Amino acid sequence: MDLDLPSSCFFNKFCFLFYQSGQDIQNVDSSLLIMYIALLIVLIIGSALVSGSEVAFFSLGHNEFALLENEESRQAKAILKLKEAPRSLLATILIANNFINIAIVLISDLIVEMSLGNNAFFNSAQLLNERLGLMEVSSYQSLLSNSVTVLGVTFILVLFGEITPKVYAQVNKMKLAKFMARPLILMLRAFKPLASFLVKGSNLIERRLERKTDSNSPSRAEIGQAIELTVVDDTTENSEIDILKRIVSFGDVMVKQIMTARVDVIAIDKEMDFSEILTIVKDSGYSRMPVFEEDFDRITGILYAKDLLPYLNETKAFDWQNLIRDNIIFAPEAKKINVMLKEFQSSRMHLAVVVDEYGGTLGIVTLEDILEEVIGDIKDEFDDEVELVYQRLDKDNFIFEGKTLLNDIYKILDIESNYFEAIRGEADSIAGLLLEIAKSIPTINTEFRFKSFIFKVISVDKKRIKEVKITRT
Repeated sequence: MDLDLPSSCFFNKFCFLFYQSGQDIQNVDSSLLIMYIALLIVLIIGSALVSGSEVAFFSLGHNEFALLENEESRQAKAILKLKEAPRSLLATILIANNFINIAIVLISDLIVEMSLGNNAFFNSAQLLNERLGLMEVSSYQSLLSNSVTVLGVTFILVLFGEITPKVYAQVNKMKLAKFMARPLILMLRAFKPLASFLVKGSNLIERRLERKTDSNSPSRAEIGQAIELTVVDDTTENSEIDILKRIVSFGDVMVKQIMTARVDVIAIDKEMDFSEILTIVKDSGYSRMPVFEEDFDRITGILYAKDLLPYLNETKAFDWQNLIRDNIIFAPEAKKINVMLKEFQSSRMHLAVVVDEYGGTLGIVTLEDILEEVIGDIKDEFDDEVELVYQRLDKDNFIFEGKTLLNDIYKILDIESNYFEAIRGEADSIAGLLLEIAKSIPTINTEFRFKSFIFKVISVDKKRIKEVKITRT
């Protein structure tokens, strides 16, 4: 066939030569080609399973883990074991996925080369060289071969290795998590050195970035000293200085530091009768209370005390559930309170439910809690005279309940709100802080020292630290 066409038909000529090149196939070992294709299919399935398991594991909520704890199956135990090291698990998944994807690219390149032959793209490459002249024929030939491989592999990986498995994992997360639990444990062991290196490297980078950020801006302590030097005079009240200092640190406080913990929240079971509801509302004195189904991790709405006023004379069979308001704000534990305040303002609500990374309920935070971070404690006629229970033995010795929040400790001891940041981990209370240090429940009279403070455990039970003595050295 005559290929001496006008330049305007260059694209058609190139396409024809590309097609004709594909017909010049060398003798191929069909059994070897079939083996490579089968291996490619296995690798794609493996990529899909590993990619989907990332979504499946990290979308499991508190309720799912609670169910797994009651199971005796190997899969359940494997999932709970993987939960203990989320960063190592994520690193292992990413390492395995990358290794599989690299293998897919290499196998695909072999399949393309075996199917089309070494000189499959020679005619098309020669035409490009004649028209463009930018590279050698062999370079164009390699470019065409690699382009076919990359485009084909990209399409396959995106569709079958990412989108499809992740959509499936969202719907069947428990099923996929159980299926992949034991294989992931094997991969975790196999890639442990590399995964550990990546986790430590990422932690090091995070710390360096934090130090770099901190070094470029004045610390809260420096700003606090500047406030004292600037505003202190004969007419300035100490409370005004405290308010200015709180405003400076306002954007660094997280909702979990000021929230009411779930053990102290008064909530209502949706199955209660109306007489029980009235008793709870009367005894608590709260204007808003969360309503849950089955357990506190399944909050379905908020009950407002003012909505009950027209129905005070109703019998206990009254269908009070119709009064529940289902517009709830769920706030992640790490949300900053300045962002939470804006959300309260925009939604015109005063209460939010604080949840952890697994969707479990940690407690509640209110608009009043946030305002108290700036102006101090707000007390009304319904508040108890003393809200925070602690003993001050002298100016340097205190006894706190284990559940006392670190944010309250900072205020009472008059120290910065990040004083224990280096050792606190995920702890919100003084008991949690000591557990982060000890890694287990310590015995009575166990002492820990950090900077200018000594912590002494003075009361414990089998499950928690009940009282802690703090001494300022």
